[in-house]
Formats: sequence, structure tokens, C-alpha cells
Amino acid sequence: MTTTQPVYIISGGAGFIGANLVARLQKDEPEARLYVVDDFSTGSYANIVEACARINAGPFAGTIMPDSITDLNWQPAIMGLAPKAVFHLAAITDTLEFDEKKMIAVNTEPFIDILDACVESNIPLVYASSAATYGTPPQAEQCVPFPLDAAGSPSNVYGFSKWLMDVETQRLFESTLIDSATLPHVVGLRYFNVFGQGEARKGRMASMIYHLTNQMLAGNNPKIFEHGQHQRDQIHVDDIVAGTLAAAKPSAKPGIYNLGSGTTTTFNDIVDGINTALGTNKQADYIPMPEEMVASYQHYTCADISQTKAGLGWSPQRIPSEAIVQYAAQLAQDYQKATATQA
Repeated sequence: MTTTQPVYIISGGAGFIGANLVARLQKDEPEARLYVVDDFSTGSYANIVEACARINAGPFAGTIMPDSITDLNWQPAIMGLAPKAVFHLAAITDTLEFDEKKMIAVNTEPFIDILDACVESNIPLVYASSAATYGTPPQAEQCVPFPLDAAGSPSNVYGFSKWLMDVETQRLFESTLIDSATLPHVVGLRYFNVFGQGEARKGRMASMIYHLTNQMLAGNNPKIFEHGQHQRDQIHVDDIVAGTLAAAKPSAKPGIYNLGSGTTTTFNDIVDGINTALGTNKQADYIPMPEEMVASYQHYTCADISQTKAGLGWSPQRIPSEAIVQYAAQLAQDYQKATATQA
């Protein structure tokens, strides 16, 4: 009796979250064939190599398709490969990218083709939406978790491009329910603030934890926006990967979900956690927020994950305050090794 080799397609698989997802898939299903679609405009092969090494997944044994998601013909690709699931993470993620045409052309338009191809082939699709779809809803002023229906007023074009993806998904669900009681297996995940190993090549879009730790390792005081009370839902990348995989399981309920920790951490809290990890007592230098960021900056984010727990059977396993200390300690070890090598 022969068995069919499972296949997965991961767009954006050379990026921060994507590479961690690729490594976990290879670790958990070594018999699977992984197809990574990435044009390497922001990702790197090194992200995949390092992610596989971190969790002892073995050398990467998949296939790289160095294509832009805007150029790949998704219908024949998905029909030909017949994947067990498609994970669509590729996107322009720079929230300070103000070219609206470019953002929507890359983030939104290809998604429609991917969505149609997966639905027509009856292939589960899991895609990365974003907490940026919320902008600054009333819940932000009240400092309470964001329910799913609070989204729709993003503060930047990145959030808007992701919102349009959610709109297409909702439209699909509404049209499907007219003819059938069964929704296609499509799950959108609104990622909140993700941090963890593998984000070094994200540049300015790396987490606050990463940037502040490196500032402090260099002997400087951490610089944060005055007065450090901004609150964000920080979630470790391992929890993001677990939630993304849960969304592809047959038991997952189709829909759009928040993927966050369900708790908030202030920038001051982050500095305290890094000081704990490094054994230092550095005080923050408070700086004014740049004028161009004021209108689109999310001062408070927190995911309401009640529906996520029910729909995906997933809950975050890492406590952000503890994970921040552990991550900063790991960054310190990496920094010391690099310094010793250069000496």
C-alpha cells in the first residue's frame, strides 16, 4: 500500500514567521514536501537555515520557488501540487510604506487569486492578516481587548491592504452560505506584535524587544516614545507558529481570528524585562514620536482571543513577560558570541 507524500505551500517562507513555520513543519512532518514561495525581497535563505537548526529540524529539504506572489500563476500551481494546505504569509509588512498602489498590488491583489485557487481545489488556506486592520478602535481608548468586529478602520495603508483581504474572505463566506451550509476551509489570522528568534533581518520592522535589547547591549540607554506607557499585545513567534498550524487542521472552524497573547505589555515593561535579562539597570531615554507616525500609530493593542480558542482549539503557551526576558537573554548570548568572534 502506497501513501501520498503530503505537500505544503508556504508563501513568504523565507521571512521571520515564515521560516519558523517552515522549520516546524519539517520537524513535525519530515515526510512532507515543502514548497517555499519567496522572492527574497525582504526574506533570506539564512532565516530558513537558522530556523531549522534552532529546533533540530535537520537541513532544509524542501523546494524554493523564487517567485513574486504577484507573478506566480496560482491556479495551475495549486492544482498541480495538490497541497495539504497553503500558508500565505508573503506581504509588504513595512507599516511606514506609504506607496498605496504598491501596497495593495502586492498584498491584496494576489490574495484574491490564491483564495480562488484554493477554494476551487478544495485546499485549506491559512493567511496572515494583521492587528493593523483595527487602527485605533474605541476599545483602544477604553484599554480593553479588541473584538473581531472592531476592525475596519485601519490607520495606514498596510492595515488597509490586510483589511481588504479579510473583506474578500467575508464575501466568500457570505456567498458560500447561500448555496451550502459548509464554508470552505479558509482561515485569516490577525497577527499582533510578534517577537522572537529569527527576526534580526527584519531591519526597522523588527520588534521593540529586539531593538531595545541591542541598544542596551551596545551600552546605550534604551530609547522609547515618551513616556513609555504605550501598550502592545506582544506574542512569541512560537505561539504564532502553533496558532497558524492549528488553523490548517481539519478541526479548525473557517473564519477570521485574532492571534495574540490576550495581554498587554508597556514599553517600560519591556525595558524592565531586558534589564532583568542583562543584569543591568538602565533607564529609558524618552523621545517624542516623529510627526509622520502620530496619525497612524497604535498606542494600545490587545487581542480578544476568546473566539480563537473556541474556533481553532489554540491558546498561547508563552507568558509574554517571561518570554521577553528569555529572548533578551538569548540575544545577549548571541551578541557575546559575535563579539568574541570579531575580537
